Amino acid sequence: MADRFEHIGVVGSGLMGSGITEVCARAGLDVTVVEVDAAAAERGRSRIEGSLATAVRRGKLAEEDAEAALARVAYETDLSAMAERDLVIEAITEDERVKVATFRELDRVVKSDNAVFASNTSSIPIMKLATVTNRPEQVVGLHFFNPVPVLRLVELVTSLMTSAATVESATSFATETLDKRVIRSQDRAGFIVNALLIPYLLSAIRMLESGFATRDDIDAGMIEGCAHPMGPLALSDLIGLDTMKAVAESLYEEFKEQLYAPPPLLLRMVEAGLLGRKTGRGFYEYAPRAA
Repeated sequence: MADRFEHIGVVGSGLMGSGITEVCARAGLDVTVVEVDAAAAERGRSRIEGSLATAVRRGKLAEEDAEAALARVAYETDLSAMAERDLVIEAITEDERVKVATFRELDRVVKSDNAVFASNTSSIPIMKLATVTNRPEQVVGLHFFNPVPVLRLVELVTSLMTSAATVESATSFATETLDKRVIRSQDRAGFIVNALLIPYLLSAIRMLESGFATRDDIDAGMIEGCAHPMGPLALSDLIGLDTMKAVAESLYEEFKEQLYAPPPLLLRMVEAGLLGRKTGRGFYEYAPRAA
């Protein structure tokens, strides 16, 4: 097991993958990102460029440091590019079948017997991913939070098979290299944050769906009455309603408790493609993002 991970692989360059890539590159690490095609890779690079430019504009980062961080990132479209990585972080869609297939292929292409695989899953038990590899003791959950360059929290999730050495290396990577705050969770769907958060958000959607209160009053109630920085419906839009649905379904599959079941309104909105900020419309409408 490496004392310090130097060569990082990130699978996926959506909001989470790009954020993880950015914080790794800003920490001085060499990062290779794999996406499904060149267009997706270019979108990922544009996300990081925009985020770094914002940090420079706000005085949080020197322009030369932003340029150096971007130069540390390479984009590829085949998982074989992960062959020489010593830590690979999966940050793709919250779909168990797709993640399982990805971990199975990573196990085949990554050469180092000591390489660690981490998943940024927000709800899927790590054991389900670990058992499709020949190195289950080197598989761990590293669940970052959006926006990754801003929020310090990382949930470290260990399966029954994760070794102490993997835990130590992953913890050191998150805390010392990336300057994150790590909290430890057992390997159960939703981990700590989403096991508490998702029922709250689903309850707000059910309240709206039933006509009990308006969207604005629900959000204002939690902002002004509970000092939350954002109301539950606006937060759902930020997370992405498709992600909300996937996490809720994972929780419901594991616990079979009604509070985890996605309400019909959420299902219909996802079917309609009303996913929140990422699509410009969810519970609220949003101005198109600048190109």
